This record gives sequence, structure tokens and C-alpha cells, in this order.
Amino acid sequence: MSSFRAFLMGGALALAAVTASAQEMPVPAKQDWGFYGPFGTYDRAALQRGFQVYREVCAACHSMNLLAYHDLSGIGYGDAEIKAIAASVSVPDDPDDTGEVKDRPGRPSDRFKAPFANEKAAQAANNGALPKDLSLIVRGREYGPDYIFALLTGFKDTPPAGMKMAKGMNYNEAFPGHQIAMPPPLSDDRVTYADGTKANLAQEAHDVVTFLSWASDPHLEDRHRLGARVIIFLAAFSGVMYGVKRKVWSKIDH
Repeated sequence: MSSFRAFLMGGALALAAVTASAQEMPVPAKQDWGFYGPFGTYDRAALQRGFQVYREVCAACHSMNLLAYHDLSGIGYGDAEIKAIAASVSVPDDPDDTGEVKDRPGRPSDRFKAPFANEKAAQAANNGALPKDLSLIVRGREYGPDYIFALLTGFKDTPPAGMKMAKGMNYNEAFPGHQIAMPPPLSDDRVTYADGTKANLAQEAHDVVTFLSWASDPHLEDRHRLGARVIIFLAAFSGVMYGVKRKVWSKIDH
């Protein structure tokens, strides 16, 4: 009986811990995302800037294993640009006749190159922390893009007075518990945008979150276009049926 009671107490404590953790999640400020709403679309310039931020900053630690280079056609890149982007990395080729594996330039059909060979290598390079794959990160987090934006812009140099930080942790206003192993990845002028846009912290965060949102939901615009067609069809169909109803009932009334 005592063991059963201990089991119940342990479960209650675990549930309380989960609830407390959820309550610690600050509600992020709402941002202006062009892809929100029933007719929202992705800004292709922002997508390409966001990919540049991912490529030059985030890709050093975070993989995007669900994306292939040819998928970049969805953010406005042409075939020649995609081939050049893919060829800029080296990936393992198939074994030759002797079983030896050599590297070759990437191809559009290749998945995005991961920064580490495996999870153990990733943890070893990051003091035991395992960087998340970013392919679906926006859809996998409560508050979606607003949370990721708040996280990227929520780092502070010093924690509030009286807060004790664990070794190797960084203070972040948006992260549950406010202690995160990842150091601040972005800062003013961290990248030099190819289109000349001023790269301050907020701009970099907004752009990379736009790109990560597209990666998490690349068919959003297709759904919005289909929804618009369906609404137009239903409106037209309703008008036709209303006209038929009036014509039919006008004869009955007479």
C-alpha cells in the first residue's frame, strides 16, 4: 500500500512540475507576419534573407534534415542559383568499387548538409546540449513564429538580481525557466544581406523566422489559394441557387 501511495505522490509531483513549467512559458508579443490570415503569403525577399541567416549563422549548429536544396525553388531561387548553393557544400558520395567513400559537391537533390556527423558529435561540440533540427521547429512550438522571434531577441547580458544561473547557461526572457544553453546567435550586423537590407537584430530574427515558418509549412500559400477559390465558388453557387429558388417559388406563388 505504501508503495502505491508513493507511486501516486510521484505522479502528482511530476504533473505539478510539468504544470509549473508550462506556467513559466511567457506569452510572446504578437509580431506582424505577412503569411498570417486566410490570404497570407510569404515575402520572397524575407525568405531569401532568412535563408541567408540560417546558412551563415544557424547552420553551424542546427540541421534541417527534411529539406533538400531543390526545395529552395519555393523561396524564389532559380535552377542555376540552387545548383550553386548545393555545390558550395561537400557531401559523402556513394562508395566506389573499393568501398571507399569520398566527398563530392552537393547536388540539388541532396538534403541540407548537417553540421555534425551524428548526435554524439553534436553534443560533444555543444557541451552536452543537442541542437534541435529546425525543419519543423515553428510548428512544434507553442505560439509558433512569435515564440521563436521572442527567443532569438530575448537574450540579456545579465539576469535579474537574485537569479542564480547554472554553469554554461544564458539568460533569455522568452525561454521557459529563462536559462538556455544556446548562446545568443544573432546580433546587429551579424550578416551582410545580399539585397542591402540593414541587418539589425530584429530584422535578422524576423527574416530567419519567416524562413523557418516556410520550412515548417511550405504549402501554406497553396492552401490559401485553394481556400479563396472555394469561397468564390460557394459564393457564386449560392447566388445561382438563390436565383433558381426565386424562379421556382415565383411560379408556385402564382
